[in-house]
Amino acid sequence: MNAATTAVAARPDATLEQAWAVLETVPDPEIPVVSLRELGILRAVRRGADGAVEVVITPTYSGCPAMSQIAEDIERALAVAGIVPHRVATVLAPAWTTDWITAEAREKLRRYGIAPPLGHCAGQPAPAEAAIRFVPRAGAAGATPACPQCGSVHTERLAQFGSTACKALYRCLDCREPFDYFKPY
Repeated sequence: MNAATTAVAARPDATLEQAWAVLETVPDPEIPVVSLRELGILRAVRRGADGAVEVVITPTYSGCPAMSQIAEDIERALAVAGIVPHRVATVLAPAWTTDWITAEAREKLRRYGIAPPLGHCAGQPAPAEAAIRFVPRAGAAGATPACPQCGSVHTERLAQFGSTACKALYRCLDCREPFDYFKPY
């Protein structure tokens, strides 16, 4: 690679930067207080081989019913911003993990009334791309989520599934408020 080619390759792509900025504002359709990026659903914004802006998303689980809405919301946001051509690509591997939820999103979930997931599935901070272990993690066995209303850890699980399949329904035994818990996986 000569010096001119290296300089062109190292130059930031203003359209991709604009796309990232636009997509930063696209909320999750089921939990509108967090963005797709904050949840880790938005994996990449890149140039496709044909030059189009390609947005890569990963569902929170393979049967997530919100994926078509997410793709539509992304396409609408890019079109409104004048970023064309573009396309949305859904990838299933590596599988999404709650480790990809940012610290900011975890706090937003808590303030919204959803207990964020405890611990890390891969044993390290997000956004690690590692194999997911479907076994109890060290330190997580017996741990209960804190109530997002009062902070008490004196909680009980009422149902394995809450308002969506990725959440469980809990109740605080101190303030008596029910709440969703974003299950770690």
